[in-house]
Amino acid sequence: MSETIKVAVIGAAGRMGSEAVKAVEAADDMTFVGGFDAGDDLGDLGGADVAIELTVPASSPTNVAYCIERGVSVVVGTTGWDDAKLATLRAQLDAAPGVGVLIAPNFSIGALLMMKFAREAAKFYESVEVVEIHHPNKVDAPSGTAAHTARAIAEAREQAGLGPVPDATESDPDGARGARVDGIPVHAIRMRGRVAHQEVQFGAEGEALTIRHDSFERVSFMPGVLTGVRGVITTPGLTVGLENFLGL
Repeated sequence: MSETIKVAVIGAAGRMGSEAVKAVEAADDMTFVGGFDAGDDLGDLGGADVAIELTVPASSPTNVAYCIERGVSVVVGTTGWDDAKLATLRAQLDAAPGVGVLIAPNFSIGALLMMKFAREAAKFYESVEVVEIHHPNKVDAPSGTAAHTARAIAEAREQAGLGPVPDATESDPDGARGARVDGIPVHAIRMRGRVAHQEVQFGAEGEALTIRHDSFERVSFMPGVLTGVRGVITTPGLTVGLENFLGL
């Protein structure tokens, strides 16, 4: 590997992608070697050591597989990576020793701390629900962050011996109670003027605890993106969650 990390961005014209290009260009230990968008020939990815993949769920697995085949590690910010896709990805990585892939549901340091705090609080409260708010151009719901948070909460509740979240609802033909992710209610709001926001509401007899995080600009994700690039280059195989590179 060269003295600086050579980085390509797939999805460079998007809102997140354009911020990632600027962040890489400003980083002393990185060199930006190419930006790619829909319809572009990825070629040799500009000779990149690491590609930052910020596209859409339909194209992300193909892009990541292309990088792995060429020995390029990948930082993935695209959502939609379910268990089946992750299993396929692990098999691809087994055939490519030395290549690393980070699947990051969220790049915000604050959001990762929110998820850690929510997991801790989940052991002590009977009721919990997750509410996420994003811009209306987001194509998937719930967000990857909300789903990741709900799964972590469910795991913590199970370890603490807590039963299902109490809910006496018998009729909800329009889905007003939201989705259920591992038994945790999750509500998605899409609103103009918002970027990425999430709160986790806990309740017990006589009290409530709300943990909330707000990202007002996409630049807030860039320290996490750069941390992912620095971590994945020395971490072969699959890593799910940027928190694994932050000691959380």
